[in-house]
Amino acid sequence: MMQLKTPGVYIVEQDAFPNTVIEVPTAIPVFLGYTEKAVDGAVPKAGIPTCIGSLLDYVRIFGGPPVPRFSLAPSVDQETLTAALAQRFFLYHGVKLYFMNGGGPAYVLSVGTFASVKANGIQASDFMPEPDPAIDRVAPFDALEKVPEVTLIVAPDSTLLDSADDCYRFWQAALQHCSTMQSRMALIDIHGGGTKRSHDPDGDVISGKNDGFREKIGSNFLNYGAAYYPWLNFDVVDAGSISYDNLTDAGLAVLADALKGELAAMKPQPSAQMQVHMSTLYAAIRQRLPADVAPLPAGTESRTEVIARGHQQLMQVSPLYQRVAADMLTLANQLPPACAMAGVYAQRDANSGVWMAPANTSIVGAVSPMVDISQDKQEDLNMPLDGRAVNAIRTIPTRGLVVWGARTLDGNSDDWRYINVRRTLLMMEQSIKNAMLAYIFAPNVATTWVAVQNMISNFLINLWAQGALAGAKAQDAFSVQVGLNSTMSSDDILNGYMRVSVRVALVHPGEFIVLTFQQQQPVS
Repeated sequence: MMQLKTPGVYIVEQDAFPNTVIEVPTAIPVFLGYTEKAVDGAVPKAGIPTCIGSLLDYVRIFGGPPVPRFSLAPSVDQETLTAALAQRFFLYHGVKLYFMNGGGPAYVLSVGTFASVKANGIQASDFMPEPDPAIDRVAPFDALEKVPEVTLIVAPDSTLLDSADDCYRFWQAALQHCSTMQSRMALIDIHGGGTKRSHDPDGDVISGKNDGFREKIGSNFLNYGAAYYPWLNFDVVDAGSISYDNLTDAGLAVLADALKGELAAMKPQPSAQMQVHMSTLYAAIRQRLPADVAPLPAGTESRTEVIARGHQQLMQVSPLYQRVAADMLTLANQLPPACAMAGVYAQRDANSGVWMAPANTSIVGAVSPMVDISQDKQEDLNMPLDGRAVNAIRTIPTRGLVVWGARTLDGNSDDWRYINVRRTLLMMEQSIKNAMLAYIFAPNVATTWVAVQNMISNFLINLWAQGALAGAKAQDAFSVQVGLNSTMSSDDILNGYMRVSVRVALVHPGEFIVLTFQQQQPVS
């Protein structure tokens, strides 16, 4: 109490309520990948985690969608054409899927631009650059250490790396980063996750020794990661963005020749006037222009309008072109699922709580899995001998496409097997840690210990009431201990240590529901 020396009236305000623990946000991802640009006005944003609140924010800072490039080759039977992706990027459409599935605020970290990839190709050093003092280059995980709000790491473009070794080396570093920060998890897309499992000991995409996920992901910090398989067919890329202009120069030449052959084989033959028009149109495709506008006169349609009109003309007269355009659209919509899953996490957290497993739910924008997985085939994904579970996305009769797994990569651990258990404890740890900052340098005495114990207990009681903790009574759901001869010794107090022990009974998902039926003797 202060000593008063001058007569008068003095006001003393006393706190009526104790400090409280505020629950930290649980679903704020950072998306790493390639963007069209990385600049906010005149401020460069390359390599800098930047907060966005909507897809409009993303477009303003990082630009629009990429233009996929396709190659084209005659099929084996020479009767049709086979399209293949020559260049693609996943980040833009992944962020779009995140917001479509209920995502909120997020961060984006551009590791490079489309132009840089066109000049240099996709490099592993884009995701894990070596320090370079000459250009003040900062590695992504070094930059992310300065953004404590992030709780999920998603990097769809890591699957574009040519080597599975490079892809999973990045994810090993991501898992280590998550362990260091103790506040976030990695959502991992499988390299080559659109291919069907061969179950070959060497070449299987999940467990193969050459490029398999389980072989390459390592064995460290696995409880901080979750993986999803397979990739999905989405409808996020609009048909209006696909035309012959998406073909490479070589692909255009193949298409023009094939269309000429189709015209010659048409029965009945089109009129002479139509044949002239179509032949001119096919020849003009090589210059990426429709028939009657080469070259473009000044003041006429834009190049985009011209391409769109040529595309529509071809769609009306050529079944071959219709198939090629449909194939290109299908390929453009084949995307890894982790970005959409980040949105699922955010929506589930907001509607039900982080303690609810992000599973048995659909994915907005998803049409079908690229690989069909049966119940038998999921067994090795969900419960492998090494514990490195991969969560399946399946089409279930009467349910449609659903996320059918909720395990971390540490599936053999009773503590960290489930995603919601791992994420709930991360939320509790960070929330209580932030609240405890108020007691740094406070007297390490009984009054402080009681205040700390009450503050944490009130927080956990609220969580228990919401269903985050298991137990018929609050006393069964958690315990908080702090004090001399309980959590601390006299030496601890002399050395400035306040030790608090928190035990919680987290809820686990009912992954296996067993119904038992038995006939009973009828009573006459």
